[in-house]
Amino acid sequence: MICVALAGAAARGQASGDTEWPNYGNDSGGMRYSLLSEINRDNVSHLKVAWIFHTGDVSDGSHDRKRSGFEATPILVEGTLYLTTPFNRVIALDPATGKQRWAYDPKIDLTLDYGDGLVNRGVATWIDPVRSSGQTCRRRIYEATQDARLISIDATTGKPCLDFGDYGQVSLRDVPGYRAGWYHMTSPPAVIDDLVVVGSAIDDNQRVAMPAGVVRAFDARTGALRWSWDPIPNPAAVTTNGTVGNNTERQTGAANAWSIMSVDPQRDLIFVPTGSASPDYYGGLRPGDNKWANAVVALRARTGEIAWGFQLVHHDLWDYDTAPPPLLTTLRHNGEDVPVVIQGNKTGFLYVLNRDTGKPVFPVEERRVPQSDVPGELASPTQPFPVAPPPLDPQRVLAEDAWGPTPQDREICRNWIRGLRNEGIFTPPSLQGTLAVPGNLGGMTWSGYAFDPQHSLLVVNTNNLVAKIKLIPRADFWRDEVRTEDGDYAPQAGAPYGLFRRFLQSRSDLPCTAPPWGLLTAVEMTEGKIRWQIPLGSMQDFGGKQPRVPPGSISLGGPIVTAGGLVFIAGTFDPFIRAFDIETGKELWKAELPASGHATPMTYRLGASGKQYIVIAAGGHPKITEESLSDALVAFTLP
Repeated sequence: MICVALAGAAARGQASGDTEWPNYGNDSGGMRYSLLSEINRDNVSHLKVAWIFHTGDVSDGSHDRKRSGFEATPILVEGTLYLTTPFNRVIALDPATGKQRWAYDPKIDLTLDYGDGLVNRGVATWIDPVRSSGQTCRRRIYEATQDARLISIDATTGKPCLDFGDYGQVSLRDVPGYRAGWYHMTSPPAVIDDLVVVGSAIDDNQRVAMPAGVVRAFDARTGALRWSWDPIPNPAAVTTNGTVGNNTERQTGAANAWSIMSVDPQRDLIFVPTGSASPDYYGGLRPGDNKWANAVVALRARTGEIAWGFQLVHHDLWDYDTAPPPLLTTLRHNGEDVPVVIQGNKTGFLYVLNRDTGKPVFPVEERRVPQSDVPGELASPTQPFPVAPPPLDPQRVLAEDAWGPTPQDREICRNWIRGLRNEGIFTPPSLQGTLAVPGNLGGMTWSGYAFDPQHSLLVVNTNNLVAKIKLIPRADFWRDEVRTEDGDYAPQAGAPYGLFRRFLQSRSDLPCTAPPWGLLTAVEMTEGKIRWQIPLGSMQDFGGKQPRVPPGSISLGGPIVTAGGLVFIAGTFDPFIRAFDIETGKELWKAELPASGHATPMTYRLGASGKQYIVIAAGGHPKITEESLSDALVAFTLP
């Protein structure tokens, strides 16, 4: 049954042509859907490598550098493929051969402490309507860099557009509390009309008063600032070194938009996914819901004013960012075509909101949740639970559910879980230690989802990991005798508590939760029901040689869908890209990559040959040290 009409751009979001991939998510609304069908269910098993391009930019963490991860999704416009490397170099390639046409190096400082490692997810593009074909910087490529610059490059030559900002770049460092490295950019900008819009990534849990999570719009031609929007208005005054000034009404920062934004030019709207306010795990100095943190917010592109906002997590205490990009499409609901925003969260919840009003299309209930027993903390009494679709991951794990490859591992995991406060999702952090279900890796991540309008199916990959989170009183935080566990110790300077957190993994390094640790799910969005759900990938030999491990892997890197009836996705610990039947979830093809492909693939067709290509970045992950690293961009096509 075809639930969404394919005629007209409104039914497809803002669908692009069938040969290019002009945005991170193909269309500006981020559906990640391609009309191409040359590669289909019948022939996908014949896909072969067409070419491999090596960027040369890879870091193993030595030489005072962070590890790198190749997370970029290229775009294809006007016959050229554009991508970014972990070192923020922008490269233009011939899409038929993978040969380099030009490269631009912004020469970022590779030794700064970028919290996410050395990563960048891509570029955006804009055509200047007042310039004719052949003029310099008629088409521009934009990149936001790790060292907080917005750069405009001529798409033909790879040289800076000198009329943009200061000889081709704009500094993004003019924010309260800026500190080099702690404030950086990993996602591509969003472009709407003649504006380039950027958010930021901000290191978690270093201190209470972190840099402000300001979203800013710049003139696409000149680089002049047009407007800025702060998700947490009127935060406490923060000095340039990150300390709190005289205004102590509220001490916080962040709530930043570090993931990918979506735009609707027809409605003059930018859809902004925001993260948690700082610090993530203690909110005693930021009372209330902390709007508009942990939300999806629709901003007027011309002014930056809020059209509407919907908060997915009130007063976040779990690092439950709105990590997936907002997805814009049209659904058939109660006999009407409804323009919607589909928005997921690390919680594993999916929210379907009316694109014009922000009101839920499927009901959302405020339900009571466990309350904090930490002195000074006041957790939100309720959280918003969507009635449909159902949660895509477990949201409660009991001690008897613990798993391990050996009886000894299982008993260790059971004992750990028994010793933690554990009342299901939204159990607040505690001094004894709390089981966070899901952990801060989700649920859903920046990997996001793809929507097939032919079948009204949303395809999403999720993680099934739990974490221990524990608050440590300030007087004890630096004492060696309290630092007896391996994990992440974060100071949360300015708060009465520091933080300890770790994913629960037994001696085998495998998770304490029962497999599968990663799922691929198709949700039928007309009624909000799961159509199919399967384990995705494998964690066999994660952490060393293991006994036989059930399928299902943690994954970072999302899916795309095509009119050929296919889902393409990599992202797993095992270094494969796979194709699945969109209607059944049956795996139809997989190919080994030089390293795990923690990126979202893309596809295009070349007019000269008529060939369709599938392209994926394969570089490993900066924080999964068990994985090998690479610098390979791999293209597949039919022989």
